[in-house]
Amino acid sequence: MTDKELLALAIDARGRAYAPYSGYFVGASVLCADGRTYLGCNIENASYGACLCAERAALAAAVCDGNRNIVKIAVIGSGEGICTPCGICRQVISELAPECLVICGDNSGEYEAFPIKELLPRGFNLPVP
Repeated sequence: MTDKELLALAIDARGRAYAPYSGYFVGASVLCADGRTYLGCNIENASYGACLCAERAALAAAVCDGNRNIVKIAVIGSGEGICTPCGICRQVISELAPECLVICGDNSGEYEAFPIKELLPRGFNLPVP
């Protein structure tokens, strides 16, 4: 699957976002080594700490399905410029997919790709038991 195809899936997921407070809609798609994809969108809540980011929703869908061999994640927001993962999402991506490539798109069809280690160079990762 190409980066643009993965971004197209993220755009589709963005259309399902629930963002009544910020008005900022985000979609994400995860590609696993076996070719399966998983989608996520941001889900806001009046209690902001309970909000769920699109990236974490997509990662949770993959992990819940028993698929932890994540190779790429694409993310796109509804604002101008490329959408990059927040700090919490960067940490979660770093732990679940330490070799992952993060595809960050904008609404003009442009995108940039970053290894997660570049977005979070000194992530808090403990050895997995």
